[in-house]
Formats: sequence, structure tokens, C-alpha cells
Amino acid sequence: MNLHKMLQMRAAERRPVKVAIIGAGKFGSMFITQVRTTVGMHLVGVADLMPARARERMSVCGWDEAQFSAKSIDEAIRTGGTLVTDDAMSLIRHEAIEVIIEATGDPTTGIRLCLAAIENNKHIVMVNVEADALAGPLLARRAAEKGVVYSLAWGDQPALVCEHVDWARASGFKVVAAGKGTRYHPSYHQSTPDTVWDILTKYMTITDRSLFNPKMFNSFVDGTKSGIEMTAICNATGLVPQTGGLGFPPASRFELAQICRPKADGGTLEKAGVTEVVSSVNRDGSEVPYNLVMGTYVVIEGDTEYARRCFREYSMLPDESGRYAALYRPIHMIGLELGISVASAALRNEPTGVPIAFNSDVIATAKRAMKSGEVLDGEGGFCVWGKQTPAEHSLEEGLLPLGLAHNVKLVRDLAEGQSVKWSDVKVDANDTAVKIRREMEAVFGKADRRMTA
Repeated sequence: MNLHKMLQMRAAERRPVKVAIIGAGKFGSMFITQVRTTVGMHLVGVADLMPARARERMSVCGWDEAQFSAKSIDEAIRTGGTLVTDDAMSLIRHEAIEVIIEATGDPTTGIRLCLAAIENNKHIVMVNVEADALAGPLLARRAAEKGVVYSLAWGDQPALVCEHVDWARASGFKVVAAGKGTRYHPSYHQSTPDTVWDILTKYMTITDRSLFNPKMFNSFVDGTKSGIEMTAICNATGLVPQTGGLGFPPASRFELAQICRPKADGGTLEKAGVTEVVSSVNRDGSEVPYNLVMGTYVVIEGDTEYARRCFREYSMLPDESGRYAALYRPIHMIGLELGISVASAALRNEPTGVPIAFNSDVIATAKRAMKSGEVLDGEGGFCVWGKQTPAEHSLEEGLLPLGLAHNVKLVRDLAEGQSVKWSDVKVDANDTAVKIRREMEAVFGKADRRMTA
């Protein structure tokens, strides 16, 4: 509750929190527009593969050109300005920078840069939830061993859900379910970057398609991003996936406790203590009224009749039995709120969510029948979508994590809906991301993999 005060103190001492961000896409741009007016925080550097685009984004985000015209990191620190560069490693290696924000969205790149940040004693805020889902538990352990913070990104839904879960448990409640809302229909699993426009235009007015990355947006539509984010939540809270993955039941924000309760009590969940994503789209294609499409939630259980009576008295959105109740946040503001993670890491030495277990995985699942020799194109593409699955099942069956299903060639045919296995593709065993993933699987094996809720 006192982060702003702590930032004010840093500003008064003329030693603002020095931060650098890697990746100036949508998430990065939203942070960039807010850090400009955040007291006690100095954006020393912005690294992007296309510096000209990053400078354009900074102008759009309210920066004057003079503010991001520094020619070196030292000049940026001396003048209070910002360096825009394509050299991310120069920012990671500079001793004055305290916090690195990894916002590239590419799991392989994210793992490499995260490891470099940890090695250089930098706190790391992992916007790149794709990398976290692939190897977050090991990366977090590496950071802890080095004495730096590895943190999920506040403003993104996984960190917000982790806060919901922490609130519930710290208040003495049992967590029945936690998750978010999204637009989902079973047919969306076959969505591709070509067909995604047919879905997006139902919900958005798009006047210039060139401003949208169809592959990135498709990962939200085809169910992949939900699997990735719920995996991050499970691994950071000790919640577990349902055996068959996410069910995406349609539900309004007022039906959360009714829908997201165990089947034994009339709900849709396999059991208590799981993640679930609720859909804003009914199975007939109509929109769910009062939906939670941009929000997050937690469903809790009242242990006593008195607690359940209080649920009703204080409008806690209980189910019909009064046993379960929901708390929700209607929106998330992604990068506009990211400064909370930066400040928490630098000033409190505390993450806003961090993986503590390997309970969940997100695996590559065939969108269509494919032939041996075809090359997979990863998240949001034409070939596979990401399905949440228990980590135990993923390891026992040798299933391929979605984060490694990019630019790898099939060595056998696959049927539509089939889970891809490591043995189905040709993988470079010397690739850094592959090696880190394999190390994580070994470290978080049967004896060390699981934490229950």
C-alpha cells in the first residue's frame, strides 16, 4: 500500500528506480506511456529489434523526442533521458540498471534474456508469460539462488489472479477456482491468422488491419493464451489444472460461484482447487450478458454457516446454496499497471507472483491433420494451439510444450486434435530453451514437481 511513498523517497534522494524494457510492442508501449509520469522511476533504456518503430511508439505514448535521444546508457542516466537501442544485452549488463522488463513475447528469446538478467544481478519482470509457462519454475529458482526477484507482470491477468488467490488464503478461505474471462467457442481452436479476422470483427471495429499482428491476436482467440496464463497461475499458486484442461464454460460475472464449483455440487469443475476460464460467448454463438471478458476472478468456500450468511449480507455473489462465493475484477490494464511489479521488485524485493511449482503445462495440440515433414509455426499459427494439462501427464506422455513448437519439423503424421509429443518432431537438443526446459523437467521431477493448493 505504500509503493508510491517509497518511490517518492527515491525521487527525493535523487536515485530513482532505474529500469529498462526489452520489447516495445503493445504491452511495452502501455508501460512506456505511464513510466513517463511515475515519480521515482527512470526508464533508462528501451531495446527493440526495430529502434525506429520504438521511437515512433514513444512519440505516440506522449514522449518528446528530446526525452529519448540519449546516445548512450551513461548519458541517459546523467540527463534523466532514455536510450533507444537494438542492443538488449548492453542494458542487461549495465551495473546501474536495477530492473529488466522482458516483453518480447518469444519464449526462446525470453529465456535467454532472463538468464542473462539473472546472471547480471538484475530483477526480472517477466511480461513474457510464454517463457514462464515453458520454464518459469526453474528460472525463478535460478533468480532466488542469485538473490534477485523473478516476477510475473502486474496488470496482466496471471499476476492479478495470483493476488486474488493470496487474498483468499490470507483471509482463511479455501480457493475453489480462480481464473479469468475470455471470448471462446469450441470452433475457435481451429482459428488461424487468416480466419481470425472473421472472429475479431464480430467484437471489434477494425479499420486498419496493418496495425494488428494476426498471429498474436489469434493466440488469444484459439485458446492458447488461456492455457498459457492458467499454467502460469497454477505454477505460482499451487492450484492444479483439470485433467481434461480448460472447459471454458459460459458464465456471467454474477454466475461465477454457480458455474465454477465442483460438479458434485452442481457446477462444471472436476474438483476444487483448479483454474478455469469462463467464456463470454454461449455455445450457440450469442453473447453472455454481464460477461467477464476482460476480467479475473476467484471463487471461495465458506467454512461455516456464519461465513456463508456473511456472503449474502455483504453481496459476495454466492451460489444458490450459499456455500460458495465469488470476487471479481472486471478489467485488467496490462502495461498501464506494470509499474507495480517494477516498484515491488526494486523497493520491496518482492514479486507480484512467482512460480513455486511445476503443476501445469501447456502442450502443442494439432489444429488439423498434418503430414511428416511439415514445420510447426508455434503460438497463434496455422498448425497447433496450446492446451493446459497437468504437468504429471505431460511428463509421463512425453508431450511437447507449446513454447518449443515453433520452427520444428514433424517426423510423423498427426491427426487433428492429437497432442504433439517430443518424439513427433526434430528438436535441436543444443538449443538454450530446449536445454533449460529439459533441466526444469529433471529438477522438478516426481519428488519436487507438485505443490497442492
